[in-house]
Amino acid sequence: MRISLLQCQSSRDVSANLLFIESQLEELTQERQQWGDNSPHLVVLPECSLLFGGHESQQLAYAGDSHHSPLKSALSALATRYRVFMVAGTIPALAEDGRVYSRCYLFDDKGDTLGHYDKLHLFDVDVADGTKQYRESETFCPGDHISVIDTPFGKIGLSICYDLRFPDLFRAMRLAGAEIITVPSAFTKVTGEAHWQVLLQARAIETQCVIVAAAQWGAHNQGSRETWGQSMVIGPWGNIIAERTTGTGWVHADIDLTEVHSIRSKMPVMQHNRFNAPTIKLRESLILNALTTEQKP
Repeated sequence: MRISLLQCQSSRDVSANLLFIESQLEELTQERQQWGDNSPHLVVLPECSLLFGGHESQQLAYAGDSHHSPLKSALSALATRYRVFMVAGTIPALAEDGRVYSRCYLFDDKGDTLGHYDKLHLFDVDVADGTKQYRESETFCPGDHISVIDTPFGKIGLSICYDLRFPDLFRAMRLAGAEIITVPSAFTKVTGEAHWQVLLQARAIETQCVIVAAAQWGAHNQGSRETWGQSMVIGPWGNIIAERTTGTGWVHADIDLTEVHSIRSKMPVMQHNRFNAPTIKLRESLILNALTTEQKP
């Protein structure tokens, strides 16, 4: 099956971002016609694809709930019009405490919602770049669940950007049946250059999943932010299937889940893992032994 990732250079201008995505989907439709591709097609957008940056007031102005959200409606309409399944990056969604969730929707090719995920890990970090301090928790509320969704492409687990640094989340999705894990992202240039590729490959190897990471790239909002780019598709052996290092546009990849199942059969790490839930007594024993060892003179 063929999937397509869109690398964007989004801004605070929602209309301009929407027009760019629509123009790219139009190009994709023409390419698919040339390929003779009439099968279901998966598209993955990056984090903040319709609204990159903006103060809390702007996030709240565009936020809606599951039933009334202009940004959700716009993305759903694109999935319908261009007949694609879409992992729709992230948009703000109202949270109960007055902040917003950073929410990723998965639409089918009729625009119906198959599921959603709210970013669990918030980027409250100091980075040696022009922004210096990132405090997502001032605007965003963390989610409280994982999402693994059954699709014609396989079982898709949803994650977002900073989640990539937390292998426990990816392991939880694998245990929930994930075969493909998407990572819509907007990594900073500094952190992306240092860690982006190695983290993606590590998560793929650990989970034995296909990792699909659509990224933001370049300077945003008159240079106030700069992101790394390098949208990638990583195979379950850690191999790079496809990537786009710089610029905006599509990354296409053909993936085959028989490779996923073959690798899992030959190297059944989930069955070998002695820290699985059924072996909690062993885990407690190991932790206790470690603590006892540390306390010895």
